[in-house]
Amino acid sequence: MKRAGRRLRTEHLDVRAIDSLLSHARVAVIVAKHGHSIVERNRLRRRLRELARTRIIPVTHGVDLVIRSLATAYDASFEQLGSEVETVVAKLSAMAS
Repeated sequence: MKRAGRRLRTEHLDVRAIDSLLSHARVAVIVAKHGHSIVERNRLRRRLRELARTRIIPVTHGVDLVIRSLATAYDASFEQLGSEVETVVAKLSAMAS
């Protein structure tokens, strides 16, 4: 799935979306170390999983997403990541229409 599907890129995230036969959305979150500690990596992963749970899954259906964080995501605030996730959701809904 790394190369399959539509690619949506933001400043801190690289998102791949592919249509699914399931009626619900599935989301995978990939956070590489990029030279940061495991504590920072887990914090970023928890933030992205929470954003996916609250902002992506309730509004998208029938799509599989892979969210891969870029090295710059470690410096982003929760609000910045949230606005980028909202941008991704808007692009996904525009593509579905």
